[in-house]
Amino acid sequence: MSADIHLVSNSPGQTIEFGRKLGAQLRGGEVIGICGPLGSGKTHLIKGIATGAGAEDSRQVTSPTFVIVNEYHGRLDIYHIDAYRLNSVSEFEMLGFDDFCDPDSVVLVEWADRVEPVLRGLNCVRIELEHAGKTRRKIHVENTPEYIGSL
Repeated sequence: MSADIHLVSNSPGQTIEFGRKLGAQLRGGEVIGICGPLGSGKTHLIKGIATGAGAEDSRQVTSPTFVIVNEYHGRLDIYHIDAYRLNSVSEFEMLGFDDFCDPDSVVLVEWADRVEPVLRGLNCVRIELEHAGKTRRKIHVENTPEYIGSL
């Protein structure tokens, strides 16, 4: 059974910390779709998730807007895909998305709403971030696996 999580982050540091806690509980095989407007904290959240999942150097976690896919290695292999500049779902599939999905990896998709048809058939965790003030963000997590405890 999955649950929804609703929380508020008051700063980029809190968003990173939430991501770190989430990343520490990942087992591999997860696909996480992250949505929200520009500046809502998607990359901060991913930096935290990568840190929690054991990325060797979290300072290297940056938005792959122009390269489309960044890889981070650690306890789990992490594939960070930015769908912002993709023009179609087929472009997303041509990146080799299916090849990234395996039991020893986590796939993080920024701007996941742009490729939702591909993710809909997977048991994808969906995280929506929204502005709630200058540095305050509302974070809504849907389809959270039961092995992920309280965050």
